Amino acid sequence: MTYPAQIRIPATYMRGGTSKGVFFKRDDLPPAAQQAGAARDALLLRVIGSPDPYGKQTDGMGGGTSSTSKAVILSTSQHPEHDVDYLFGQVSIDTAKVDWSGNCGNLTAAVGAFAIHAGLVDPQRIPDNGIAEVRIWQANIGKTILAHVPISQGQVQETGAFELDGVTFPAAEIRLEFLDPADSDSSIFPTGKLMEQLDVPGVGSLKSTMINAGIPTIFIQADELGYQGTELQEAINNDARALAMFESIRAHGALRMGLISSLQEAEQRQHTPKVAFVSPGKDYQSASGKTVKQGDIDLLVRALSMGKLHHAMMGTAAVAIGTAAAIPGTLVNLNAGGKARETVRFGHPSGSLTVGAQARELNGQWQISKVAMSRSARILMEGWIRVPGDDD
Repeated sequence: MTYPAQIRIPATYMRGGTSKGVFFKRDDLPPAAQQAGAARDALLLRVIGSPDPYGKQTDGMGGGTSSTSKAVILSTSQHPEHDVDYLFGQVSIDTAKVDWSGNCGNLTAAVGAFAIHAGLVDPQRIPDNGIAEVRIWQANIGKTILAHVPISQGQVQETGAFELDGVTFPAAEIRLEFLDPADSDSSIFPTGKLMEQLDVPGVGSLKSTMINAGIPTIFIQADELGYQGTELQEAINNDARALAMFESIRAHGALRMGLISSLQEAEQRQHTPKVAFVSPGKDYQSASGKTVKQGDIDLLVRALSMGKLHHAMMGTAAVAIGTAAAIPGTLVNLNAGGKARETVRFGHPSGSLTVGAQARELNGQWQISKVAMSRSARILMEGWIRVPGDDD
């Protein structure tokens, strides 16, 4: 019996923020995978090493966590005043599923740098030294993101002194601006309320804020779930009961937000919405052993991604946090002190993060013009991905 040989595809393995993913130029993919559909999903699943019943993705580029099971496809932008179109796929670890329903804010930090490396940005827009502004069209959610990428001697500067909690080594700072991050087709608050009770059978009636900015997110009060808000991954991810509870909250919240039409659909939409629990700031020890002081943060946030507590904070969830913190009356804002603010510093399992947001109320509706934060990124490896060919 004969088997097809492996094919090789140009690819780059990058860290962006606290995530890692495989980056492709769309035109480098096999023709069938250059468009949405089963062929593209099957290719990315094989690249990452899913589905893997062992949960390790040993036979692929994934790392067995939601933060390392990601793929990015870039192309020259088809939208005026943009440089690059950015498409993100969250690859399930244990099922044959690629979720295209949202963005990855962490990997967004690597998009501008990759676009320059890959020749997708007009060279005339790149200074010899200074900052290159890369105008990104986020194709999953139809939004504009500006990446301010440092340039040294005409090349992307990757090394530097910027430290990001959740990343071991310092690197160059990349400033991101998420423009008009709320869903244009609906209110920032899909239910029309800044805060409300969310009824979850078997769990209870929970104070919540459900928001659609950056990524749809459900915020819950930590102490109503029996938590302090200082928990690290082990406290949640090793507790099957807790994980089942959060998934039930996520499913009922998604239904309430109008993201799904039945609870059963939540299983097919693992990437969105996110669930996060919040509490007022207090001292705690981060995953690295560093003490985070109450006086250095405004509140605590712990967020789940793909069914597990995230080791730091998803970039898109940080956009949701910054947005909610800027609007008086939300659960996030109340836990941060209850005052109007344009920046918020929150504690997460790996440390802290500062996010800025510009909010205003117009005709009774809240609008967010921009959310900004700093991340870092670098190339880890570049060359070719190899995957088994098929018989067709």
